[in-house]
Amino acid sequence: MSFLTPLFLLGGLALALPVIFHLIRRTTRERTVFSSLMFLLPTPPRLTKRSRLEHWLLLLLRCLALALLALGFARPFFKETTTNDAAVSGAAWRIVLVDTSASMRRAGLWAEARARVDRELRATGPGDQVAMFTFARESRPLLSFGDWTATSPDARAALVNAKLAEVSPGWGATNLGAALIGAAEALIDTEGQTLTGPREIVLVSDLAAGSHTEGLQGYEWPKGVTLRVETVAAKAGTNASVQLLADPTDGDRQTAATVRVRVRNAADAQREQFSVGWVPEAGGAFMGAPVETYVPPGQSRIVTLPVPAGAAQAIALRGDDEDFDNTVFVIPPVAQKISVAYVGSESADDARQPLYFLRRALPATPRLALAVTPVPAGAGVPADAAVVVVTDALSAGQATALREQVLAGKTVLAAPKNVAAAVALAPLLGLATWPVEEGQPKGYAMLAEIDFKHPLFVAFADPRFSDFTKIHVWKYRRLDFSARPEARLLAKFDSGDPAIVEVPAGKGRVVVLGMGWNTEDSQLAVSSKFVPLLYALLEWSGALAAPGAPQAVEENMALSAGPNEAVVVTGPTGPATTLAVGTNRFTPLQPGIYRFEIGGRTEVQAVNLDPVEARTTPLPTDELERLGAPVARAKPSAVGPTGQEMALQGAEAEGRQKLWRWFVVATLLFLLGESLLAGRTARRSVTAPAPLAP
Repeated sequence: MSFLTPLFLLGGLALALPVIFHLIRRTTRERTVFSSLMFLLPTPPRLTKRSRLEHWLLLLLRCLALALLALGFARPFFKETTTNDAAVSGAAWRIVLVDTSASMRRAGLWAEARARVDRELRATGPGDQVAMFTFARESRPLLSFGDWTATSPDARAALVNAKLAEVSPGWGATNLGAALIGAAEALIDTEGQTLTGPREIVLVSDLAAGSHTEGLQGYEWPKGVTLRVETVAAKAGTNASVQLLADPTDGDRQTAATVRVRVRNAADAQREQFSVGWVPEAGGAFMGAPVETYVPPGQSRIVTLPVPAGAAQAIALRGDDEDFDNTVFVIPPVAQKISVAYVGSESADDARQPLYFLRRALPATPRLALAVTPVPAGAGVPADAAVVVVTDALSAGQATALREQVLAGKTVLAAPKNVAAAVALAPLLGLATWPVEEGQPKGYAMLAEIDFKHPLFVAFADPRFSDFTKIHVWKYRRLDFSARPEARLLAKFDSGDPAIVEVPAGKGRVVVLGMGWNTEDSQLAVSSKFVPLLYALLEWSGALAAPGAPQAVEENMALSAGPNEAVVVTGPTGPATTLAVGTNRFTPLQPGIYRFEIGGRTEVQAVNLDPVEARTTPLPTDELERLGAPVARAKPSAVGPTGQEMALQGAEAEGRQKLWRWFVVATLLFLLGESLLAGRTARRSVTAPAPLAP
């Protein structure tokens, strides 16, 4: 038996007190009438040679009560020994998961991880079965149970070390949830084997806070499978990271071409001053003066950098101790050219007409070179126009030519200002005649029953933006689409008449508005919905390319190669590689700029580290327990546990056994018995005083 707090055993010295009290002679309880005590001196009881123990059973009960109380406060426990001997506890099935994500590239982590694996191998019993997997974004088998069984026990450690020497941390993100689930499923598959025993997953990782653990939510962990975490810690004091942010919002389109990055500093950082600037693709010194930024520990700052005129395609951070997350690769933004053809006869300076509002809603910016080009009456519509806006009556030739463009895939926005302009749309819609009449609501009309699932209105689906009641329509055209059953009604007026209708034609479409946005028809042009609607139309038509999702390492990249086109890839390092004909997927294994030669055209893609991988603050193991993983205590090493490990094992054993409760119960029982025995003894010793003679 061992004791968790042995100093309380000193309380056993109190056993001497009952003995001393029993040896002290006590004053008799008999009363004798005496004439006077004034001539006598009081004398306290003292030990003499004649002192002797009385009521030895009562003394024994009192001593035992004190002894049990001291033992209880010392928190006794029995040591628990664990053994790997298959004859005692059964051979164990164990999967060792080794983290090879980008965060493991920090100084010292990989060497410590290999040392942990080596210690694990030395603690393996002769009958145990071991498999090993490495994981980052995906898990990869390094050593199977069959390989372990086929290798002699003396050569197993050398085999594992040789396998580990062939791998090193890469640039992928830490998909911890998927790796743990895969290992647990692999252990379940061993149920049919002849060996039985404990099944355990040993996780060797830095357990960074940026690890993807969402896969564990809702996963039912298999019974009998435990998880033991061997956490490796970095020795560096500061880790800051840089992350590329999305393009500015529409409100920032007027600014010069810039790139924004977020600089994030770790919570335990020891530095606060950093430099951010453009560097060549291959790395090196800053190209121009960097931007100095102050980032306190645990916080982040956004830095805006102007796009340089040179060939810089990377942004670097300087000033911290770890550089694996200090570079982001950027494709400098290029202004996108979009031409919008406008078919109308009014002056561009008339502040009441549609062209005036259209030009101000679609201005040219450094990022978006939008040009609204009026088409003279009777002139042909330019074929290179991305979108055509029609407000006046089309001539027969214009309607026929525009119909051909729509069938080929063009988008036309028709907002006729009067009945004549609406009737002239019949050839464009593929109709011989089209009955249209003017609608004059009482007061004003409003938009109702809007289809918020359509691409034009999906941006307004949120209840905060779905209110169109402030757009008043003074007059509109009543449109009849019964002859075109394929037409899709996108919005109605509150009177029930069609307000916005999509009419598909071939590969393209015609979007018809029952009212114009000129001031005589409606308040649409002066509402907050006008500009988002126009940009939604440009994106829906394919003219305005939506910003692509950021490409991360080890993430499948979609290629535009046709079934008969070959792809030649030139990565950040190494020679060009030719992919198989028809390949439309590519997985980059490191960050950098990738160039793809596809059918005579060149496509360039920037690949960066997953931003969450830079969150290197250790994740508490309690988080894994919260997600349902049965996390066990660390296993003692083969060379013998340290003092701290022995103390932890003792505390765990004492917490499970709780022997102190039995000692306290025994103490209470002995005290109860002592009380009963003392009362009985006292009653026997009391005698009545003899009567005195007169």
